[in-house]
Amino acid sequence: MTTKYRPLQFGVTRVTLREGARGVSYVQADQPLQAYAARITDRLLLWAQTAPERSFMARREHRPDGGTGDWQHVSYGRALRAARSIGQALLDRKLGNDRPVAILSENSLEHALLALGCIYAGVPYCSVSPAYSTISQDFDKLRHVLDTLTPGLVFASDGARYGKAIDATVAPDVEVVLASPPHGALIGRTCTALGELFDTVATPSVDAAMRATGADTIVKFLFTSGSTKKPKAVINTHRMWCANQQQMRQSMPVLAEEPPVLVDWLPWNHTFGGNHNFGLTLYNGGTLYIDDGKPTPALMAQTLRNLREIAPTIYFNVPTGFEAIARAMEGDAQLRKNLLSRVRMFFYAGAGLAQPIWDSLHKTQEAAVGERIVMGTGLGMTESGPFAIFVTSPKVKAGDLGVPTVGMELKLVPVDGKIEVRYKGPNVTPGYWRAPEATAQAFDEEHFFKSGDAVQWIDPQDIHQGFKFDGRIAEDYKLATGTFVSVGPMRARIIAAGAPYIQDVVLTGINLLEIGALIFPTTAVRALSGLAPSASLEAVLHSAPVQAHFQEVINKLNQSATGSATRVARAALLAEPPSIDKGEVTDKGSINQRAVLMHRDALVRALHGDGLPCIIKPQPLSFPTTTGDSP
Repeated sequence: MTTKYRPLQFGVTRVTLREGARGVSYVQADQPLQAYAARITDRLLLWAQTAPERSFMARREHRPDGGTGDWQHVSYGRALRAARSIGQALLDRKLGNDRPVAILSENSLEHALLALGCIYAGVPYCSVSPAYSTISQDFDKLRHVLDTLTPGLVFASDGARYGKAIDATVAPDVEVVLASPPHGALIGRTCTALGELFDTVATPSVDAAMRATGADTIVKFLFTSGSTKKPKAVINTHRMWCANQQQMRQSMPVLAEEPPVLVDWLPWNHTFGGNHNFGLTLYNGGTLYIDDGKPTPALMAQTLRNLREIAPTIYFNVPTGFEAIARAMEGDAQLRKNLLSRVRMFFYAGAGLAQPIWDSLHKTQEAAVGERIVMGTGLGMTESGPFAIFVTSPKVKAGDLGVPTVGMELKLVPVDGKIEVRYKGPNVTPGYWRAPEATAQAFDEEHFFKSGDAVQWIDPQDIHQGFKFDGRIAEDYKLATGTFVSVGPMRARIIAAGAPYIQDVVLTGINLLEIGALIFPTTAVRALSGLAPSASLEAVLHSAPVQAHFQEVINKLNQSATGSATRVARAALLAEPPSIDKGEVTDKGSINQRAVLMHRDALVRALHGDGLPCIIKPQPLSFPTTTGDSP
């Protein structure tokens, strides 16, 4: 039986390949990059002139009692007016590259308008991870970010929530702007109300400043996750952002067919939310509904509520979000009806999506609307804008990536038995801000950016199908036998085998004889235990049904193992989730193998049995549980 998909055109389906020296090869799309805007501001001007009343962005009203109300909208016309006023206020303060704007807050209408004001005036800005201010206890990463940027103005949405972090890290001579009063009493300093920036009268000087910006003007800084080293500030220029948006339009023609409608929670301090989705909304004259939910037990209900009400035309999320949506759609008719009513494509990034979740979504879609929704994905990174590689057909499987977008060249380089993919194109960053050594190390002798990602051909006999993911080269390691462990594919196998009960996995065993696994379970594991909903997660993980289930998962996996590098000999179920503050996981849910291993070193050593007193027994295929970083 032929599988029916909702119609979706793929813009790049063929590539060219040329061979270089020493096993290196180069791959490009077989079509050129079309003309693109000189600056992202040109697109704001376009939509403010041609569709001034169209909604650019919306967010639910936040009431004083903590509840939420109706959607509040900002039109393109209003967005331009606000950008001019805010831009004038920033020019009056003589802000610029050496004194940019730092935004500490979550996604919001105020955040968006302040960003547009910066862009209009040619003042770089940086959306900083809220976790650095609200979860961190030492504010070490926030302090590093501000020391790197030396901002002339710091914005926070809420003085009460961000006051402690501001007090600890922001120099007394740096202006602090707050969206919500009271302003001074909460953090012991004189602050400016955001309304003052909105009320600034724009003059011809701000329009002149806008016209003086160009392709090489720095728009923003986006910091890397900094899990193993200090976060680096990736320079983002107008050329990067605009070229990447045109690349997206050609790889995903659906973006140009109608103004896109997004319901999106992805944080703007990350490239997925802040460049990819914020940018495609602005570039294509779309509307972004800010989703204050997240794929967590506490906040997922907000996302589901929004998706029952607002029907997106394209829907983006990370694998944990799609996992929760797949479960919810099985018993929620209104969610199925609204979410599937006009969506043209689902798109995931940030981590691998387990095939069982994929299959569950397709099953529900076929039952509800008689066709499947294409699940798009690809590969990219902060330094590539981020869009770099995208799938070529609806027949996508877990791990598939696709082919390079237009105007960008891939360099495939043999590294430690794998093939690293490297990037060159107008969407690639010129480097890291105030970090010349790191910039020099990031590019090779032909000025290709070294991604650290490994790929394989989906079908070496048909290169037009493109690539599949083969893990992060830096995550791979050797056992004591000298055998390489390919972490990415191995993690994907374990997550798929344990779906829907495994959130993520970190592999252990560097320079040891056997592979171990630290398993972060999903909340669905509670249903396996048979215990009351009020039972602690520790009790759930210790329960006999849960232990038996995971034992069986690993047993089945090991039946197809080909040697020590593909056999999990021991594992631990972790009750403590990965920590954002410690860099174990990013805001959007991507696990960092090295950070987890570093911060949970005692647990790893105990798992592999070096004599530490703990509940973990060094027996093959035993399943201890742990509640912390140490035994």
